[in-house]
Amino acid sequence: MSRIEELFESLNAKGEKAFIPYITAGDPDMPTTEAIIECLISNGADMIELGVPFSDPMADGPTIQAASQRALNNKFSIEAILELVKKVRAYSEIPIILFGYYNPFLQYGLAKLSRDSKEAGSDGFLIVDMPPEEADSVKKEADANGLDIIFLLAPTSTDERMRLVAEKASGFVYFVSVTGVTGARDSLDELLGSYVKKIREHTALPVGIGFGISKPEQVRKVSDYADAVIVGSAIIKVIEANLGKPDMLEKVGKFVHSLKEATRI
Repeated sequence: MSRIEELFESLNAKGEKAFIPYITAGDPDMPTTEAIIECLISNGADMIELGVPFSDPMADGPTIQAASQRALNNKFSIEAILELVKKVRAYSEIPIILFGYYNPFLQYGLAKLSRDSKEAGSDGFLIVDMPPEEADSVKKEADANGLDIIFLLAPTSTDERMRLVAEKASGFVYFVSVTGVTGARDSLDELLGSYVKKIREHTALPVGIGFGISKPEQVRKVSDYADAVIVGSAIIKVIEANLGKPDMLEKVGKFVHSLKEATRI
């Protein structure tokens, strides 16, 4: 059983839903990212999506775009991200997903990335711009190394796309709550529950919801029907607003704690 499977089984037994924060690796630098990860873990994060910076993050809104640019302004590499994962493994078994775009992964080499990711202790990939129809080469290498592949579904996804994702995904399914790019929003689609119900007709995998979730009350609402709640831009906004301030980690931790508490339904 993978770390991700174990996590969902454990949380289900406790009547909790998974809280999954997203942060961009290297924002504003790698040592700070390491400190932020420790902060996320100590304040209740159940899994971490670790973003791989990319120069053209087309699925992301301005908040995550800015975070990627801050990271790219420094010396950066996938090797450095994997070294960071190794450091986390020295004190935590929290599942870590490498979240990014296909181009940097392809440039690194798919076989090498899967081997090195497994060795470092990461748990899988979410490649934003890789549809399941084109995922066989990545999936082959990931499967060979016991890594999960998480795919995206959206409100516009057809039954055929849901079936294909169900066939190829592992770990969990990521449902994008809105059409468009990432970013905190004031309200969520009232039909999210019915979308999740439809996805469950095609797969027994846990369903996580992300994009646009920014408040504890939104986390609590989504926790009524999803297995995991994913928050990225709202956390990065706290980081961005407090860059260079001595209490940044305290503020990030307080916010993350409030979001995790809302998953305990």
